[in-house]
Amino acid sequence: MAIDEETVADPNIRPQCSDELPAVTAVVGEAFGRPVVAELVAQLQARHEGPASVSLVAELHGEIVGHVQLSRCWVDAPDRLVEVLSLSPLSVVPRYQGRGIGGRLVHEGLQAAQQARWPMVFLEGSPAYYSRFGFEAAHRRGFTRPSLRIPEEAFQVAVLPDCEPWMTGGFVYTDVFWELDCVGLRTSRT
Repeated sequence: MAIDEETVADPNIRPQCSDELPAVTAVVGEAFGRPVVAELVAQLQARHEGPASVSLVAELHGEIVGHVQLSRCWVDAPDRLVEVLSLSPLSVVPRYQGRGIGGRLVHEGLQAAQQARWPMVFLEGSPAYYSRFGFEAAHRRGFTRPSLRIPEEAFQVAVLPDCEPWMTGGFVYTDVFWELDCVGLRTSRT
């Protein structure tokens, strides 16, 4: 089937349905080429359903071609733990990458987070890509990264309207990220 560029640029972005996990993990696996990232999504969704998670899909011609997962994590602030979101992973099947689908997913994910009154969204990623959505180096806002394996500039935050000045401290991933060794970059995986 020929790809209609206009349709590709404007996919249907919507919440993931409960029966779509197999299609979503297939997209994540294809996008990353690493089964552990698909397993990360499966376990995050199994443990964090409802308001503790935002899971959006990009659909074209009835096919899921992209996905973004936002899951509850924390900031260990001086006064108390603050619930925040981590945007990870962002996935688009390779044949549709570079066409704006990932950007639409990030934008819609941030809107959903803001509407649900989350104070911040964190991620590990390229500053050149994510800065266009309002992400900035988290250390500049007083946050510390959860692992030294995360390059300082790659550890980013989007501060949303419900963030308050006292909400600073160490970012803490939920257990699944640690259990599957999905935090930061490993130098070797032999």
